Amino acid sequence: MIFPSADQIILDDIFVALPGFLKHATAYLKLESYNPGGSIKMKTAAALLDYAEQHAGLKQSRRVIESSSGNLGVALSLICAARGYRFTCVVDKNTLPANIKLIEAYGAEVVVISKLDANGGYLGSRLAYIQEKLAQERGLVWLNQYQSPANPAVHSALTAQAVINQFPELDFIFIGAGTTGTLAGCTERLRRDSPDTSIIAVDSIGSVNFGGKPSRRFIPGLGSSVTPHFLREEGIDDFISVAEADTVAMCHRMAREYGLLLGGSSGTVLSALAQYESVIAPGSTVVVLSPDSGERYIDTLYNPEWVNERFPDFYAVREAIPVAMA
Repeated sequence: MIFPSADQIILDDIFVALPGFLKHATAYLKLESYNPGGSIKMKTAAALLDYAEQHAGLKQSRRVIESSSGNLGVALSLICAARGYRFTCVVDKNTLPANIKLIEAYGAEVVVISKLDANGGYLGSRLAYIQEKLAQERGLVWLNQYQSPANPAVHSALTAQAVINQFPELDFIFIGAGTTGTLAGCTERLRRDSPDTSIIAVDSIGSVNFGGKPSRRFIPGLGSSVTPHFLREEGIDDFISVAEADTVAMCHRMAREYGLLLGGSSGTVLSALAQYESVIAPGSTVVVLSPDSGERYIDTLYNPEWVNERFPDFYAVREAIPVAMA
């Protein structure tokens, strides 16, 4: 295929089977890491920019700001470079150093927030910084992934549709919850076109998304210290929160048993699937959304020193995860 420019490349139909992951059902991973931005956020970024061009005068101002835990920032920096926009990405101390370097490599400015918000996270502080910049700089366009209707809309139109095309009789789908744009968009489309599919939403312990008690988290991607605008319980069949140590353990398992180096969000959602296996009827077909790969996590999730510093009992936790493969 020939694409007119890098910002037009969307690869939305790559799935891989996970033989033996479930004893009595079949699991598939929807791999989003083959998009140019390296994650599912390539679709979100393109949709946010398209919307801002149509509704916020972006083509005239050509100046963009957005908050990101990492992956969206990389995708936005790529597309802004291709379209000729100046981009400032507001990240925080949990953002992977590799993602910061990538954002800067595309020519974007990076602002790292180190002040915790009232819930012990960084999102509130990132948003406060953006509000300050908007007040100071006339014409600056905030894409606002947290409330822009373009966020869920693109995942209804593309992500969920790709799953339905491949699995018209899908029994379960597991979707991570960050801004919940992906979750909301997929839920809307699946409830309309695949109503018998059970939708399982997955979050990290320490996030407030599912009404949990806020606490410090180390792995970027899923979770939030601020209740997401898009989160609705309607249409979602169950909610699972996963400990970050289980996320790390699952990422290591997938690399060593399946040859899949996955990012933290993917490890979290797969860990939820492993915990949920007893509820899944024999013969079921299950899809798990894998937002990104693990290359950018090589110095964190896959680094023994980083892991042992944050999760001292990691090896005991890893051994506790059932190994499904013979």
